[in-house]
Amino acid sequence: MTSFTERLDAELPRLRSLWRRIYGDAVADGPEFDGLVDDLERSWGERSRELRALDDAREADPDWFTGNDMLGGVCYVDLYAGDLAGIRARIPYFQELGLTYLHLMPLFLAPEENSDGGYAVSSYRDIAPALGTMADFEQLAGELREAGIVLVVDFVFNHTSNEHAWARRALAGDPQYEDFYLIFPDREMPDAYERTTREIFPDDHPGSFVPLPDGRWVWATFHSFQWDLNYRNPRVFRAMAGEMLQLANRGVGILRMDAVAFIWKQLGTSSENLPEAHLLLQAFNAVCRIAAPSLLFKSEAIVHPDDVVAYIRPDECQISYNPLQMALIWNSLATREVNLLSQALERRHALPPHTAWVNYVRSHDDIGWTFSDEDAAGWGIDGFDHRRFLNAFFVDRFPGSFARGVPFQDNPRTGDCRISGTTASLAGLEADDPGAVDRIVLAHSIVLSTGGIPLIYLGDEVGQLNDYAQLDVPGQGDDTRWVGRPRYPAALYARRDDLDTVPGQLYSRMQRLIRLRKAMPELGGNALSIFHTHNPHVLGYARGSVLALANFSDFPQTVAAERFAGMPELAVDAVTERHVGLTQPVVLPPHGFVWLSPAPR
Repeated sequence: MTSFTERLDAELPRLRSLWRRIYGDAVADGPEFDGLVDDLERSWGERSRELRALDDAREADPDWFTGNDMLGGVCYVDLYAGDLAGIRARIPYFQELGLTYLHLMPLFLAPEENSDGGYAVSSYRDIAPALGTMADFEQLAGELREAGIVLVVDFVFNHTSNEHAWARRALAGDPQYEDFYLIFPDREMPDAYERTTREIFPDDHPGSFVPLPDGRWVWATFHSFQWDLNYRNPRVFRAMAGEMLQLANRGVGILRMDAVAFIWKQLGTSSENLPEAHLLLQAFNAVCRIAAPSLLFKSEAIVHPDDVVAYIRPDECQISYNPLQMALIWNSLATREVNLLSQALERRHALPPHTAWVNYVRSHDDIGWTFSDEDAAGWGIDGFDHRRFLNAFFVDRFPGSFARGVPFQDNPRTGDCRISGTTASLAGLEADDPGAVDRIVLAHSIVLSTGGIPLIYLGDEVGQLNDYAQLDVPGQGDDTRWVGRPRYPAALYARRDDLDTVPGQLYSRMQRLIRLRKAMPELGGNALSIFHTHNPHVLGYARGSVLALANFSDFPQTVAAERFAGMPELAVDAVTERHVGLTQPVVLPPHGFVWLSPAPR
């Protein structure tokens, strides 16, 4: 096994250089940096032999997470399984589905109500009591690892809950912890900052600051009970590095780095996507390369596509959500046209080596239309007007819509909102639309065949619908995103093997695609080239020798034979196992798709 000294010698110069760029020469050579190095040695000493062996194995295979065998699932512990013991009991199902990656939504101690779904963390070292204990968590991590499933959790490192011990001590006037947050005695500095920052949740509070009971003001980008950490203070970096490493030592394999765009504040700027945010992530990455080398970072940046990709580097965040692809899949289902999605795959899909997208149809959060206005303008599309159309379409305010989403932060005056809902409700199953199942499968076929790590919101594979009763839960009534976070759909799972039912049809088709992906090495990695179908309704792309064609129209669509010039005359569709002649036009049924490979000679 590689020793701590060897790792420290390899990474310490990079860490010191980053630390110097963030904090300056005096701090780089001061006691806080020396203390950080001591922390790393202590953490390594506490790391189990099993995890150290995993570190060596992952380092020997730096692309382990990019293969065609990867499949992710995401769920809330309480909603999907009751508690951590319930998640352990569902490991056989996760293996049946083919998961290699399980993201458990926020499960650490948080306020009973108004916790932003657990993203207001009160302790990174305690599990919410209703879910279990840290001992339960470590046992689950070990059993998942034995099952070949990497554990993913959220690392909320932009802010803490106002109930966190650090926040309580800051509120009490402890000078050491007051500087853990951005607290000001009056409105002078908040007013100065707010001249250039934007309101993220205006329904919760105006501006970026909220008042404290003693008359001071604290920075709270999101909700009033989520106080932003002050990373200009090197003690904050050191403290958060400690929280990160203790999770790694408990068996976490991937940290979802929450709200990465917001972690550095600078007067006179938007305080979003600043260079120091990248330096901080790189410094945290260097910390992990020393003391927990197998740990990966997943970026969560729902921002302009150019800013999203900037966080994806082997020395920063190795994997990232792909919000642009997600949004444009839904755009194509609504418009029945693939122009923006095809353009995004052609221009914005490529990533550096040893990195990967996390591709998904929907997440726990709302859908925001994150496409670039410049990209849309190239097709004669006005971005503002098009977003208004999509918002209306997906909340059933547009004639003929099949979607039954719900608006999040709806603004009737401007028509602006974001969209919440399950895949099935958004795709038409709640409205009994006859094309709903085909739409659901089509959408998942894209994320399963475009590379990276496909991620399924667990329950979507059996067609779970919106759960409006979630709005009756205390503390959730003002947040419509909970409609798209249903409880475990036991009745649907019970019918997943019955092909005479919708859950059975959906599950069998989804599981077939998952198994096909795991059998097709071409579908791993990120490399992709666009195949121009010359049909505005049909998406085409090549993954090595595999050609994918997908029809987003409600009607059959044809790809002309001349588009296949130079290709083998006969292909096999992996999905149906049928031979397809490429000297003739290829006809795709409504919402149909094929994965074509050259037929064996």
